[in-house]
Amino acid sequence: MVHPAIKESRQGIHRKQPTLDVCVSVSEPLLTEAELSTCIIMKVTVETAYSLPDTWTLPSGSAHSPFAYFAALEVPLTAEHDQVLMFSEGHLKPGGQREGKCRRKRRPLQTLLVPGNQFLPGSFCQPEPIDHEDGELTGLEDQPFRDEAEITKNRVSWDTEIRCFLDSSGASRLKEKITESRLWPVELMRTLVPLSRLGDENPEIPFHGLAFVDMGRLLYPGVSRIRGAYTVHPFYESELLNKQSVLPSKATISDETPESGFEPETKVNVEGNMYLEARTYVIIEMSLNRPLVPKPSPEELARRVKALIPPKPKRPAGPSRAEKAVVDFHTQVGNAVAAVSEQFAELFGANSELQESLSKEQILAEVMGGLNVSGRYFTFKEQIKLAVVKIVRDKMQRSKPLTDPQEVKEFVSKLYVYLVDEMHVALNKIYSSDVAEDCTDGIKLESSQLRHFAKEAQLTSNYQQAVQYYQELVVRHPDEPLYKFEWGSLYMLIGDYMKAKECYHDAVSTQQTHQPSLMMCGVVAVLFERYNEALTFLERATSLEPPSVEAWTLMGLLHLSLNEAFLPERAFLEAKKILGEEEANRAHADDNTEEVKAQQDEHETDNPAPPPMAEHDPEFPDHDMEESGETSSHSDRSATPTKLTSSIFTQTVKFLLQNNALQMAEYALTQELLGSKGGCSVPYYYSLAQFQLLKGDYSSAIDNLKEALFYNSQNPDAWALKGHCHYLQGAFTEARESYEWSMVFPEPPSDTNIVLLRLGAIYILEEKFMQAKEVFLQACEQSPSCLTWLGLGKACYRLGELCVAEEAVAVATLLNSANAEVWAYLSLISLKSGRLEEGDEYYKNAISFDLQDSSLIEEISEAKHQTRMSKLASCFNASAQAQVEIV
Repeated sequence: MVHPAIKESRQGIHRKQPTLDVCVSVSEPLLTEAELSTCIIMKVTVETAYSLPDTWTLPSGSAHSPFAYFAALEVPLTAEHDQVLMFSEGHLKPGGQREGKCRRKRRPLQTLLVPGNQFLPGSFCQPEPIDHEDGELTGLEDQPFRDEAEITKNRVSWDTEIRCFLDSSGASRLKEKITESRLWPVELMRTLVPLSRLGDENPEIPFHGLAFVDMGRLLYPGVSRIRGAYTVHPFYESELLNKQSVLPSKATISDETPESGFEPETKVNVEGNMYLEARTYVIIEMSLNRPLVPKPSPEELARRVKALIPPKPKRPAGPSRAEKAVVDFHTQVGNAVAAVSEQFAELFGANSELQESLSKEQILAEVMGGLNVSGRYFTFKEQIKLAVVKIVRDKMQRSKPLTDPQEVKEFVSKLYVYLVDEMHVALNKIYSSDVAEDCTDGIKLESSQLRHFAKEAQLTSNYQQAVQYYQELVVRHPDEPLYKFEWGSLYMLIGDYMKAKECYHDAVSTQQTHQPSLMMCGVVAVLFERYNEALTFLERATSLEPPSVEAWTLMGLLHLSLNEAFLPERAFLEAKKILGEEEANRAHADDNTEEVKAQQDEHETDNPAPPPMAEHDPEFPDHDMEESGETSSHSDRSATPTKLTSSIFTQTVKFLLQNNALQMAEYALTQELLGSKGGCSVPYYYSLAQFQLLKGDYSSAIDNLKEALFYNSQNPDAWALKGHCHYLQGAFTEARESYEWSMVFPEPPSDTNIVLLRLGAIYILEEKFMQAKEVFLQACEQSPSCLTWLGLGKACYRLGELCVAEEAVAVATLLNSANAEVWAYLSLISLKSGRLEEGDEYYKNAISFDLQDSSLIEEISEAKHQTRMSKLASCFNASAQAQVEIV
């Protein structure tokens, strides 16, 4: 039985509490729209401090700590005044589990609030992965430490948000203060004394710590929020760089100390040092209602690019339905003519006497009878009937039946006249002598072949031929920006930057979102010192999908060259983030094959297979022997590579060197060198060697390739590049050895075609014709071209295989009939075969295409002389034999 008083008390607890709705209204807005657009609402949240000093423990048997925990920082409000933000209600909490997600944020000064009103409506602490944070301790190596600290150890929780209103002058001053000093101090402390009495008896503040929040990220375009973990350091005046402390400190009592000729001894902050020993850190968030630096939208960037490079007008669409109907009718007329011609050939083709004995009317009757019997008449009649239906429906726009006989008569008459006229047009197309038919015997080259030939001509320094190939590609595909982009890269190699600019701009006008062309437009704009245009192009490139490491890095390099604050690091951070995601995706995709590949690489490293065409490694014969017995400059270095993964700079250098942008590539290499830690990386040495090769500094390139190969001798591209350097120097023996090593590995070099061409050419110079034949056969199988077939023809000619040589060189003429050397070898083969007249004709063709090889010209002259002498000798022999027979 429940006592009535207790029952009434319980009912009172559950009874609805009285509420009061308060409505506040003003006659006019406190701020105009213009003023609001320049003001800022700043929110500062101090969440939790983790990994506390060991002495910070909860007393046994007590739920609360007797200490008070404070955090404070100073922010500008107006042009003249600052505001101290004091977070004074931290709670020491035991570990055992991670802080809950979506915790509600509290208001400051909670003791002054009505119970239950301490939480901010709609405001929550949002945890995020540490690699997305903006502060410190964000590396993978920090993950275990942070997991342990945030789960098992005690922590101090504030979860308090303070909001500040900054007028336009305060917002401007906020930007100025961040520009002057990007690291803003946040002070922490623990004390038993009330805050107002600190310093009265003891000038030292207990557990006085200092965390520095990097506010520079708020000056990144479009960034309005930062959140991260910030390490707590012991408080020292020197740490503030003469900035006054927010909390009371020794500076407040410095005037009371007597003057002396000696500077006061710097005291050690013993309690503050406990923060370092415990690796204490605090989670802080700062957010603004709008970014301090606005970020242009993709639409705005597209508009800017469009203003600089107007898009080309759209090409007319394909034929309309009416035009298709007319074309279809012409086709069916042609089919009918073909059917009648076939029937006539069957009846009278082999019997001309029968045709001459019949009249035209009889011939027509015979043909019509044959058409009916064979079924041809029914076939083309039905096809033409369908074509006429399309003419009526699509061309004459008649879809409903006509009911008036007079309208039917007029329409049929009009249709008949139109069909007769179009029939005459179709017949004229068939029988007119003005229509040129494609009856050439030459082969039609595919666009992929033309592109390959253009790249091959570029690599062999035949720039005029490469230009012709790109011209043909652009004519064939006027709406494809890729060929215009690659054409521009050819002009970059030649050094004609104005034509390169035209090509890149043409590519962008064709497709406004072609990312590589936009990047190269920016690079070329930098060459012409048009930095605003360059920034527009690069910003547009960064706004496109997929995100590009090269675009962000190039934009960072541009900002860096202009000495702009904060913007370079923002661009580089974005580039690193994208590169990390790409590497993670590749690692995930290759997860199943990586272990097998690693085992193969390990086996090959332990037991390197000798190349089939080289007896020994010319540079690194035995790494174990080299490490033990060599006394060169490598002896004092570790055999372990310093860094094998690519960076944003080396990846960007690769893009720039592929497009022959040497000036920007040199700047990117400089930044890679400045940012390298623990020595240069293998990709850096390789990229630097590529750059030096394009600059013509072959000796320096070889030296850097030796460095790269010292750390990774299994890199086929490095061996191939080393071979190119020796080849261009004229050191063909060293080039051959490098090329042979590049072809040993399971994965061939990326530029296999040029490696095979040059290796085969060296074998011919060394008179190793059988090996040259094998190399050129491999080249013809992998990527056939005029040069590969010509090389095969050369090797076979030197081996005396004239028939095979002639076939190979004949294929080369089909692929490029303007190559003088091809005609020269055709002349040699013909002369060796005794065909003097053909040899003379081919030699004339070679001369007309500007044959420059003097040794080849001399060889042709000797072959002509020998052929003439052999013919004269055969004539004398024949004459002498005839005289003998007469006698």
